[in-house]
Amino acid sequence: MVAAESAASDLLRSLGLDIDTDEMAETPRRMVAAYHELLTGPDVDLTTFPNTEGYDELVLVANIPVRSVCEHHMLPFVGVAHVGYLPDERILGLSKFARLVELVARRPQTQERLTTHVADQLITHLQPRGVGVVVEAEHTCMSLRGVRAQGTRTVTSALRGTLRDAAARAEFLSLAREQGARP
Repeated sequence: MVAAESAASDLLRSLGLDIDTDEMAETPRRMVAAYHELLTGPDVDLTTFPNTEGYDELVLVANIPVRSVCEHHMLPFVGVAHVGYLPDERILGLSKFARLVELVARRPQTQERLTTHVADQLITHLQPRGVGVVVEAEHTCMSLRGVRAQGTRTVTSALRGTLRDAAARAEFLSLAREQGARP
């Protein structure tokens, strides 16, 4: 962390900021701690259970908080994910959806990559009949700088397996849109 704090100090100074004031003296340390928190996290054990009831309808976990960092500007993007699946032989513990989204989000990336990676991880670990992921997020690299388009949300989706079929796709996307529209 010492090297990161030194680099943060150098960056701030090279941008013309005086970090030798009482207000800014701890900023390099805080900056490193903030990025460390945004970019690292514990591994997640995706606990699955036998689908003893033979449940075969859509399961949707909506409005999962998403916080990640744009790899192009190293600025945060924040929003929600809606993650659904069609179970097969195993079902996933519900808290694991939020844990998986959080784990995948803790790296610099594009929103498109985050969305597809969540879907692919569920396919790999759960082997369901289908998976759908929709992520809606506001990118501060777009709202705080450049075009400054505050309130603009980017929506990405990834559909796998039987959720690519027209009827299942329509049901999942309709439910995700409905959930996303709620306050």
